[in-house]
Amino acid sequence: MENNELDFVNIPVSEDYSEDNIKHLEWNEHIRTRPGMYIGKAGDGSAHDDGIYILLKEIIDNCIDEYVMGFGKSVEISIIDGTVRVRDYGRGIPLGSLKNCVGQMNTGGKYDSKAFKKSVGLNGVGTKAVNATSSHFKAQSYRDGKTKYVEYSKGVLLTETEIIDSEEKNGTEITFTPDKEVFGNYHYIMEYVEEMIWNYAFLNSGLALYVNGQKYQAKNGLYDLLMRKIGGKEETCAYPIIHIKEGDFECAFTHSNLTSNEEYFSFANGQYNPLGGTHLNSFREAIAKTIREFYNKDYEISDIRSSLVAAISIKVMNPEYEGQTKTKFSSTLMEPDGVTIRAYITDIIKRHFDKFLHINSEVAEALMRKILQNEKERKGMANIKKLAKESAKKVSLNNKKLRECRIHYNTNHEKRLETTLFITEGDSASGSITKSRNAQTQAVFSLRGKPLNCLGLTKKVVYENEEFNLLQAALNIDESIENLRYNNIVIATDADVDGMHIRLLMLIFFLQFYPDVVRDGHLYILQTPLFRVRNKKKTIYCYSDEERIEAIKSLGTNPEITRFKGLGEISPDEFSHFIGPNIRLEPIILRHDSSILELLKFYMGGKNPPERQKYIIDNLRMEDDTNIDSLELIG
Repeated sequence: MENNELDFVNIPVSEDYSEDNIKHLEWNEHIRTRPGMYIGKAGDGSAHDDGIYILLKEIIDNCIDEYVMGFGKSVEISIIDGTVRVRDYGRGIPLGSLKNCVGQMNTGGKYDSKAFKKSVGLNGVGTKAVNATSSHFKAQSYRDGKTKYVEYSKGVLLTETEIIDSEEKNGTEITFTPDKEVFGNYHYIMEYVEEMIWNYAFLNSGLALYVNGQKYQAKNGLYDLLMRKIGGKEETCAYPIIHIKEGDFECAFTHSNLTSNEEYFSFANGQYNPLGGTHLNSFREAIAKTIREFYNKDYEISDIRSSLVAAISIKVMNPEYEGQTKTKFSSTLMEPDGVTIRAYITDIIKRHFDKFLHINSEVAEALMRKILQNEKERKGMANIKKLAKESAKKVSLNNKKLRECRIHYNTNHEKRLETTLFITEGDSASGSITKSRNAQTQAVFSLRGKPLNCLGLTKKVVYENEEFNLLQAALNIDESIENLRYNNIVIATDADVDGMHIRLLMLIFFLQFYPDVVRDGHLYILQTPLFRVRNKKKTIYCYSDEERIEAIKSLGTNPEITRFKGLGEISPDEFSHFIGPNIRLEPIILRHDSSILELLKFYMGGKNPPERQKYIIDNLRMEDDTNIDSLELIG
């Protein structure tokens, strides 16, 4: 080179990037290719945030928006053999625009604020996502004595009828069957559906929702929601629930006597926001500020919020969320007046809560006692926590118990919903899972034998017990469940007596100290096959005797049958089949009427062995017709 001039050289264009690599996708193909952008994740229905529930929510959201606008007082929902039907009695989609509203992106009535105010979503995407990911989708609108319907398969139009006369009431009826190409061999868990429907009922007082004929309706809004969450018993709280409702904001809250963790149920425009957002942050700040000012004490924030359980709801124009699944609310202003959401909520909480405490001196005294109790417990745990963190830090430098993954739940990566921590039993099982896992999203924590039975023990044991301390550090849940590092926590133990015992001990750990992990649907049991049935051409893994019998029939005579007795016997190559896309997870679901303490005392308490033995004997059934010794607990 001369005179410091750069000598540019033409570099040949890579042959693997040309016009042939440029693809055009139709709207339905884009949704089916990238479903995570629209419904979070696919899944088979084992998790409460799997896509089939998002599809149901997207359709019901439209019915709720009609109700909020003053049209239709009931919604009918049926779920039969995997097919969903939702019928509202609102205004009905304009018949001439029916095809475009359900089958053309960026088309819908919610772009017009005059037609829809303070609705859940404004992007016109939800129904199209349902359409594109359903093997069959039908939308029928009834409007002013006329009706019309359209039918699709995977987003491709099959049928569009003419407008004809009808005697049906106004409204919209959507029927869809999720596509197994997207969701696999899916199934709806009705407990998840029930929880979703109750939330709609609590947030829309007076609205009647029917699911397979069962009615869901609430009269007292978030007060009823919180009562249900705490088991319908106010004696579990430090003081009666405080219920505040003004304008577009509502909240209900109390302090729990059962846990030291904060627990929140936050909603924006009827949409549940599990990750909170500006409304929840504003509420937490307002509660702490009001309490400090009322008592004229500079209490620690953690002492005020410890064991606080609350439900909050806000309605705004043009809501903003993080992502299509709306897990976090991000709006900052109350339109059209322009006041900030923080100022709006703070003003309401300050006036109502302060007045309530002045009028109800007994509640004020109970609240102060709770704060002082939290302060005492915090100071008592300070040194233990400090020593535990130092110990965990030292051990983690050479920690072989945790095989980490690269992506975590508390990040904004699109794969975060797939993040999983397997809690395994022994080195052989953890070794097999570690070798076969997806290191991007799957981590492994290895237990050393049976963990401690912590029933009735204080949280002090979490920090003094090395295994529990390392586990909570790996999960990152000690300060708040919002910091949880894995969306799915999967207990992976052998399907024998010892394995079942370990499962129960781990359940006690989570229910005793971190119940939010269970309530929020993060805890699962890994289902692994009991048998491998194969011939020279095909291998079938069976999870029950029934599946084994069917596999033998399908493969013909004399197939090779292997009975897996433990996870350590399953090779890493085989394990990849069980923890990949076809993973079978059994969710741990807490019904609202379940008494955690009573359940734990009955099954694991030391004061009722005769009663427990009688229960086991009465509910034990021996099955010997398959030449396999198996025990089944009924009930």
